[in-house]
Amino acid sequence: MATSLIAKTLNSIKNPQLLRPLTRQFASIATVQSENPSSSFTFADSDSNSSSSCNDSNIYMKKGLPNCNVKGEKDSSSVTMPMSSMTGSIVGKRFYKQVTTREADDGNGWNVMLDYRTLKTPSKRPLKLPTLALAKAIAAEWDYQQTDGIRPFTMPLMKLACTALDRVPLTRPKIIEHLIKKFSQDLVFCRVPEDNVLTSGVYERQVEKFDPLIGWIKSEFGFKPVVYSCLFGGKQEEGLVKAIENLLKLTDDCQLAVIDAIASAAHSLIIAVGIVKGKLDIEEAIELIRLEEDFQVLVLYLSSSSSPLFSHREKHLRNFMDFSLFFALQVDTWGLVEGGHDIDIADLRVQISSAAVFLGLSRK
Repeated sequence: MATSLIAKTLNSIKNPQLLRPLTRQFASIATVQSENPSSSFTFADSDSNSSSSCNDSNIYMKKGLPNCNVKGEKDSSSVTMPMSSMTGSIVGKRFYKQVTTREADDGNGWNVMLDYRTLKTPSKRPLKLPTLALAKAIAAEWDYQQTDGIRPFTMPLMKLACTALDRVPLTRPKIIEHLIKKFSQDLVFCRVPEDNVLTSGVYERQVEKFDPLIGWIKSEFGFKPVVYSCLFGGKQEEGLVKAIENLLKLTDDCQLAVIDAIASAAHSLIIAVGIVKGKLDIEEAIELIRLEEDFQVLVLYLSSSSSPLFSHREKHLRNFMDFSLFFALQVDTWGLVEGGHDIDIADLRVQISSAAVFLGLSRK
């Protein structure tokens, strides 16, 4: 059910090129079991918890018109997720059977329904989504949940929706200020030393992959970024900073939530803007984010005296261009480091892919 819903919603994205490399990314999320049964969230009526703090771990069910179940008990008409549902914990057993969508009462947006209950955000706002496609995708995430527990960490679209509805409207100036503050340290503006044998290969890769993006920035915003050979970047032209800031101010809440999420995962506002503007697809963005780390692991391997490529390491360092070949080499030689690189890559893919999917589905 969930798989078919996701497939249908992805077909509605206006820019399918963006999602071409996306293949079952969300299945990569590791499942975490709760060791303490008491940590599961309880279910409570909102009337009996009016004095609770905003960090309460209850899932509130707001009473509406009487609606008796088969046992004759009155049920609730809405479900409010707790603030702590944004963490990686299991938040209680699945309490619903069917997940559907319906048009909002005011006709402006779409709601997700758990049986007959309307889903709400942690701030108790209605989860009113801009498009039916996004509502169906989030409904698919809820439909995927198992009977033994609701796992918010398997619902990245739900998390982004709550961010867009709850956090962005209240903290928009601070979000933009934080993004601009980190702009000078953008991954795309930093280069490794060119004159070092162990980093010259990385430098060449950075030139090959980053320079086209820098050229696009110049054509898009009218200013060419300054590139620095250091980890901390440096000051950019005031005109470029102002142009990026104006772009952020013109975004809607969903777009700003996506940009903030991608910039945080990628350490690059430029990569985030590139995805939003359609310059980069998912795989291209991930390749840029992991470029230095992936190449450094290769350097360590080729620099080892036990490596069969040791005598030709400089040739391979300078000519190596196929990451898939390197990845196969790593698996065959050392295997994946469980709990290390494999989880890092999977987590990055989920963060970037879910943000790109959310962006595409939220566009009317």
